[in-house]
Amino acid sequence: MSIEPGRGLRRGSLCVLAAACMAAPLARGFAQGIPARLDDSTFWHMMNAYSEPWGTFRSENFVSNETSLQWVIPELQKTIRQGGVYLGVAPDQNFTYIVALKPAIAFIVDIRHQNAMQHLLYKAIFEMTGTRAEFLSMLFSKTQLARMDDTTSAIGAFQAIQKLSSDSATYRRNFAAIKDRLMMYHRFALNDSELVSLDCVYGSFFSQGPGITYSYGSSCRNPSGTGGGRGGWQGGRGFGYMPTYLGLIAETDGSGFNRSYLANEANFHAIKDFEERNLVVPLTGDFAGDKTLRAVGTYVRDHAARVSVFYVSNVEQYLFQQADAPGRFYRNVESLPLDSTAQFIRSASAGLGGGANLQSQSGRSYQLISSVLDIVTAFNAGGVALYSQVIQLSHQ
Repeated sequence: MSIEPGRGLRRGSLCVLAAACMAAPLARGFAQGIPARLDDSTFWHMMNAYSEPWGTFRSENFVSNETSLQWVIPELQKTIRQGGVYLGVAPDQNFTYIVALKPAIAFIVDIRHQNAMQHLLYKAIFEMTGTRAEFLSMLFSKTQLARMDDTTSAIGAFQAIQKLSSDSATYRRNFAAIKDRLMMYHRFALNDSELVSLDCVYGSFFSQGPGITYSYGSSCRNPSGTGGGRGGWQGGRGFGYMPTYLGLIAETDGSGFNRSYLANEANFHAIKDFEERNLVVPLTGDFAGDKTLRAVGTYVRDHAARVSVFYVSNVEQYLFQQADAPGRFYRNVESLPLDSTAQFIRSASAGLGGGANLQSQSGRSYQLISSVLDIVTAFNAGGVALYSQVIQLSHQ
């Protein structure tokens, strides 16, 4: 996942993180000024008022391609304090970090407004379903999957759902219910272009099923109707193929422990509760822009809270390809109210400086962390002029 500048509307990503075990309720910790729930009007106002114009990126990123995203969680749980503010980017991989790190609130900032629509889609489905089985059935427009309990693994759940059929009638019925949840229940004033985007996202999960990958392109991006992905179970690995949604959910933290938001019912209900309280706020914005990150910082400061985690994926890699974009980004970060233990989470590929020192992880990617304050300080001192130097200052 990554970000490029461009045109746009809204985008977002802030998530509150903290250390703790996954099945426990999400903690409030030291962010006592953050409300336990946002009302619908506040949530919708933040989505619009904090966002920047819509931008573009070369892919739609319906799912991640970061097979090792869980590997840094054990170290993060030791490093950061619970109840801070979480910032993130891209789609549902943020849910796994939120469950594991237990923030008070999360802001998801992405230059693609479609990402904000995808998060609204997830929000509606989480709210309307009560179990992992119901969630997966609705996400992929499948006939109802049998009820699962915590003895059912993520792999078992997906193996079961792949056997079920999808049909257009179920899709249309579900999509109508999703729109009703967002527009009638929550009173979110989605415009026509946003409804088209929402339909593109949901239609992609319907057409591709659990085999959807990062490289898939919908008819909205490719009007000819030629998508870009290959389906099928890849076990989350990416040798020649992008990992599938199914495979990513079945990944582990490197020690065999699956920390995914769909690993068990407790994790699912933790995210469901967070969504029902309007605490995953998707924003449309540029990391190097002059509005979104600073608006989030003002909110955090006004609520006597601190940012404890910033999941940036590999966005910095693209920022370093654009003139003074890194400087604008790190100045935005420096303006945030930061906890002293605040950590960046980033994704990198082998060969990007320091790669020889990294332990081989799962599939295509390395997940790395670093102190937010250390990176900003190094940049200001002239010690970070290349993305490879950011990687060298990061660790597993």
